Amino acid sequence: MNFVSIRIITGDVPRLVAFYERATGVRAVWATEDFAEIATPRATLAIAGTRTVPLFAPGSARPAENRSVITEFLVDDVDRVHRELSDFVEDFVTEPTTMPWGNRSLLFRDPDGNLLNFFTPKSPAAVEKFAS
Repeated sequence: MNFVSIRIITGDVPRLVAFYERATGVRAVWATEDFAEIATPRATLAIAGTRTVPLFAPGSARPAENRSVITEFLVDDVDRVHRELSDFVEDFVTEPTTMPWGNRSLLFRDPDGNLLNFFTPKSPAAVEKFAS
């Protein structure tokens, strides 16, 4: 098995795609007006509109209701990214903070309220874990 992506269901695909393009610096690839992907070397973030939900199971997903998943992006310098996003992101949950497991993390919400963690490994163990 290989984990390849996570999908966010939203009521406003263009808005959310534009947010993630700006936040990550990665250009989305659009498949339809209801589906786009932000592909990184390790995984893909898919963004889909509510009209795609019935293709799987009607009512199985609802936009802007996530309160349990944190989508994480490895960045080179979380403090620099924080400075670059400070005039763009509306809801920072925490400023860059070094966590007990060795990552320096920045937690914020996207326009639908989904949590994102941009992090940079700092301790030797964390650096080693994410090397290559």
